[in-house]
Amino acid sequence: MNRDILKLAVPALGALAIDPLLTLADTAFVARLGVNELAALGVDTAILGFAFFGFNFLAYVTTPLVAQALGRDDRLGARRWVGDALTLAVGLGVLATLVLLVLAPWFVQIMGAGAEVSGPAVSYLRIRALAAPAVLVVLAGHGAFRGYHDTRTPLVVAAVVNGINLILDPLLIFTVGWGLQGAAVATVLAQWVGAAVFMRLLLAREMVARPESFASAVPSLLKLGRNGLLVTTRTAALLVAFTVAAAQATRLGPASIAAHQVVVQVWLLASMAADAFAIAGQVMVGDAVGRRDEPGIHSVTARLMTWGAGVGVLLLAAFWLGRGLLDSLAADPTVGALSVEAGGVAAVMQPIAAPLFVADGIFLGLLALGVLVASTASGSAVALVLIFATDLGHSLTGIWWALFAMVATRIAVFALAYRRSVIGALKS
Repeated sequence: MNRDILKLAVPALGALAIDPLLTLADTAFVARLGVNELAALGVDTAILGFAFFGFNFLAYVTTPLVAQALGRDDRLGARRWVGDALTLAVGLGVLATLVLLVLAPWFVQIMGAGAEVSGPAVSYLRIRALAAPAVLVVLAGHGAFRGYHDTRTPLVVAAVVNGINLILDPLLIFTVGWGLQGAAVATVLAQWVGAAVFMRLLLAREMVARPESFASAVPSLLKLGRNGLLVTTRTAALLVAFTVAAAQATRLGPASIAAHQVVVQVWLLASMAADAFAIAGQVMVGDAVGRRDEPGIHSVTARLMTWGAGVGVLLLAAFWLGRGLLDSLAADPTVGALSVEAGGVAAVMQPIAAPLFVADGIFLGLLALGVLVASTASGSAVALVLIFATDLGHSLTGIWWALFAMVATRIAVFALAYRRSVIGALKS
């Protein structure tokens, strides 16, 4: 079982780590163009991140649906789920492209971009909008391959996409002389190559089936959409908590929000280790549900949570021993000191946070999405109450203790709902 878990988790961790490099590469090259171009990229990155966060369900929901079908030895059902996910990805992607093309000036305006930034920001955003269908197809492709117990192929595709982007960025930005627009074109081309590679591999390996007709696909498309709405609601609740925490840190002063950003970025980077095991949980728990193997579900869950606890302890040690490095990430000594203090709370959080992230994957594998929403909403509510109704909101360390309470509340809800969720998954 450990080998099976690591076979899924290690490549998944690689894919999770590679994806942020696409934006990082753009940032590194665009920074050489000037302050306005870099500011425009920052504005657009925020807009695109917010625009696409709701579509993550194309990966998160497709994985357990395919895994459960394969667990039932229903290969045609698995192929149909992949076909439906791709159909939905293309449809939503075209809609997203149209919205971004038409409303790009408005999106940039509400971000507060000045005149010198808004022009290049709108141009970049409209070019990147052309890749929306490709981005969503890639998400569905990740979910499909994970459902088929293959996390290596998404890693390879992600590496290819980033490699193409790294080659095209300097060529189009500097050699051709397209500047910021060249960075957008490079990313769009790389993302379309990724989508094409996924489609080619899915078809070649006979992992996708086209719907017999649109009418026959409607029930499954509605199920995907309904489950997707639940996943998006859960993500939105999580986003609210972190947005409010950042807003409160901003009210405390520039040093506090700067330190908060340092700790958040390091914390999110560390969470990738647990997220990799969460992906293994989506696949293995989904497979056990499909086989109607209740002892298997409990066995896999126990082993995954053990891995989560181990990762949490390792991250606690890494955070605690490396807290001093947070000081070096900030040029200002006040920011550095605040980062170290908040980093201490983030370190203590790890033994709970890492198993929580693994539990997210387990409940996704069960398709117990209502519990995911309840867990996240409850945790976010606790954090908001502590930030606004107690003294915790008066310091950056206190804000992070409120986030600690959110994590603890979420995992408590999971613990209370686990047995009932397993029974519900087996009856569905």
